[in-house]
Amino acid sequence: MFTGIVQATCEVVAINKKDGLNTLEVAMEPELREGLITGASVANNGVCLTVTRIKDDRVFFDVMEETLSVTNLTKLQVGSQVNIERSLTFGREIGGHILSGHIHTQARVCGLSNTSEHFNIELEVDKKWMNYILYKGFVGVNGCSLTIGATTENRFMLHLIPETLKLTNLDLLELGDKLNIEIDSQTQAIVDTVERVLAQRGLTDSLNSVG
Repeated sequence: MFTGIVQATCEVVAINKKDGLNTLEVAMEPELREGLITGASVANNGVCLTVTRIKDDRVFFDVMEETLSVTNLTKLQVGSQVNIERSLTFGREIGGHILSGHIHTQARVCGLSNTSEHFNIELEVDKKWMNYILYKGFVGVNGCSLTIGATTENRFMLHLIPETLKLTNLDLLELGDKLNIEIDSQTQAIVDTVERVLAQRGLTDSLNSVG
């Protein structure tokens, strides 16, 4: 489990590509590697990956074909910066919201506004996901826990503070880039439950009217 509070951006220094599998080699600072062991979970751009090897300042992750097909990790190149968060430790302060590291979809950057007063991002997703993307709710974006701004039929706004830009790779975005999206699990559960109850109630009312 993760909190969506990115700890650092780290450089991808090598990518070993095989059929159905990419091995990422990521350079990490000593404080990020402290206590890290093989088998541990680390979020890379919000994707929960397992540490397969540690050598000096390099940490290795295997990315399977299914993960590559649904996330932006397939677009990484040597020199890319990835958002890194170590897994949640019991007793640690939770400053964001609980994330699983399992990506639901990707969003396309369709608008950027960067001025001395603000940094705004407009993202576009498949319409079906907007049921769970609600004004003032939470969403995981490349592993960052962010508050949702204004929404439309298939777009939503993000308003980023300087601290978020300093610690993440979101300040490197360009129009057309794809970002990993993880829906807030509590929001999804509530929306799905309400829809199911309303659908069942509608069916019951229909049967009663026929009877």
